[in-house]
Amino acid sequence: MTTRFSVAADAALRAAGWQPGRRDMRQAEIWADTLRAHTSPGGHRHALFPAAVEAWAEFGGLLLVPTAPGRQIAPTPFVVDPAHGLYWARTLTELGRALDTEIAPLGAERGEHPATHGTALLAMDIDGRVYSLDHSGDYYLGADIETALTTLVDGVRPARLTLAETV
Repeated sequence: MTTRFSVAADAALRAAGWQPGRRDMRQAEIWADTLRAHTSPGGHRHALFPAAVEAWAEFGGLLLVPTAPGRQIAPTPFVVDPAHGLYWARTLTELGRALDTEIAPLGAERGEHPATHGTALLAMDIDGRVYSLDHSGDYYLGADIETALTTLVDGVRPARLTLAETV
C-alpha cells in the first residue's frame, strides 16, 4: 500500500493496473508525437512539457472506476489518456493564457452511460496542477496528479475557477 493516495484512490489505481514504479514512456512519447503533430483550424497547438509526459507515462491508459460513494459529489469513472484532448488545443491554449501557464490534455471523465462518455476533459499545467473542463465551467482538481486523482476517486467537490482567478 502506498501513502501517495487515499485508500480508495490507491485501490482504484491498482484495480486499473497501476503499481508503484509503473512507467510506460514509449506510450507517453506516442501521445506526445500525436499532440505535437496536431494543429487546430485556428492554428492552435498543444503545449508539451515534462510534468504532463511523466503523468502520461505513469498513469496513461488507466481507466479508474470509483467503487464507493463520493464524500461530497458522486465520483465518475475517468481515463488518463491525453488523446481525449486532441481537438481541444484552442480551449487549452485559452485557459493557459487566462491562468498565465501552459496546459496539456491529461484524460477525460467518462460517465456510466454511453451518451455521457467524455463528459469532462482533464488537463495539467506546466507546474503539475490539474483541472477539469466541461460544459458548466473549469475546475481545479489539485496541485499535483496525486491530489487530483484522489479528488476524482473520492468524490471531493473541486474548486470552480472564477473570473478573478482566470484574468
